[in-house]
Amino acid sequence: MSIWVLHLLPNCLAYPQLQLQTRRKQIPSIWRKPILKSFPFLASASSASFPPAEYPVNPEQLPETRPKRKKQIAGIDQDELQDPALLADPDSCFCEFKGVQIHHKIYDSESLATNLSEEGDSSRSPNANKKVNIPMILLHGFGASIYSWNRVMKPLAQVTGSKILAFDRPAFGLTSRLNHVNHSSQGSEDTRPLNPYSMVFSVLATLYFIDFLATEKAILVGHSAGSLVAVEAYFEAPERVAAIILVGPAILAPLNSGPVAKDNPSGKSNQTEGDDLEVNSNGNWFTTVVSILSKLSQYLGRAIMRLVKGMGDMINYLYKKALSTFLRSTIGIMLVRMIIDKFGLAAVRNSWYDPKQVDDHVLQGYTKPLRAKDWDRALVEYTVAMLTDSASESKPPLSKRLREISCPVLIVTGDSDRLVPPWNSERLSRAIPGSCLEIIKNCGHLPHEEKVEEFVSIVDRFLERVFGLRKEPHLQPAT
Repeated sequence: MSIWVLHLLPNCLAYPQLQLQTRRKQIPSIWRKPILKSFPFLASASSASFPPAEYPVNPEQLPETRPKRKKQIAGIDQDELQDPALLADPDSCFCEFKGVQIHHKIYDSESLATNLSEEGDSSRSPNANKKVNIPMILLHGFGASIYSWNRVMKPLAQVTGSKILAFDRPAFGLTSRLNHVNHSSQGSEDTRPLNPYSMVFSVLATLYFIDFLATEKAILVGHSAGSLVAVEAYFEAPERVAAIILVGPAILAPLNSGPVAKDNPSGKSNQTEGDDLEVNSNGNWFTTVVSILSKLSQYLGRAIMRLVKGMGDMINYLYKKALSTFLRSTIGIMLVRMIIDKFGLAAVRNSWYDPKQVDDHVLQGYTKPLRAKDWDRALVEYTVAMLTDSASESKPPLSKRLREISCPVLIVTGDSDRLVPPWNSERLSRAIPGSCLEIIKNCGHLPHEEKVEEFVSIVDRFLERVFGLRKEPHLQPAT
């Protein structure tokens, strides 16, 4: 009986409830008696069944007791994503433009004035007597949404005395995400479907909202990457833009803004291709042969350069094609999700002069769109469109067209902007004729969020100067 108990010893020590482990080796017979003398309780355990049937011996058969960890991106659960419309605020609006449900908000100065008068608070509208009567359209930056304008929409409505509209561009905010985008390049530009994540779509959507507000002109306010949309919308329809306000503009300013040489304003060669092989027949045969060889070498050189350029364009096209395929793959989408998870919240904090002011309310406002279905695929499509969009390749670079802007332009930047340095805004101001530059102290990349009162005051002074508004004394209601 004692020997049978000793054979049970390894199983007793491996009993899961006791959480003991031992090596499965036979105990030498010379040690058995000393063990029984030292542990007499083992002898009484001979009649027991070890281990009980309800406790499996194999640890792999143990039931899973720990709950599964939820997938999170920047602190947002990704297990139950919702339709963007279900995440809307009470004052949210949606309208369809070219098959896309665009999320937008509108603040009207008249309704605000009515609410203020009903509340008996007239001191909050000091500019009620001076009205621009021109609506504003607010264009957010990369990774932002309408939420970025929440703090200034009402004050700007009071300053302008008109409507203020902000909308989420596709891939951001609560604007609907398309499950399928036609990537085919076949067909002409007229018949090819418009990519909702392209710059062209954002420009056309901006012009659509000008018509939506039933006005001839609007003031475009662009922040960061939204400044590109504002400027491109101006070039698309300059007669529809009354003024442009660029906030922390992510527009690369030209390094050299000098004029083109007067003797060759077009920049083209003075020699035409038709004269390539013309030679002076009055010279002797030696100079004639040398001239022919020289002209022929120049002709061949230009032909080789065209060939090299064509090969470069082909390589560039293949590179863009490969990059697009990679980004749209499962690995590419996982990479985008990982980048947003690791750097998304840090980018928001880094946009402020004082990151400690970024509370949970601000973070929730920026991460709310991560609850929408297909947010990751839409962001991939936007990135692909931004890197491979060839719609503007036929146009001169934007840096060379800045001098063509003739409407009033205001540039506002923070002196501590870490994302778009202030010196770039200064160069941009010099490149745009007649533009006005305002630098806010102790401010980062988000002046309209971090320095609301100062930002609104700067816009107010700009509108007063541009549209010739006169400050009139605010009349207090009779008591």
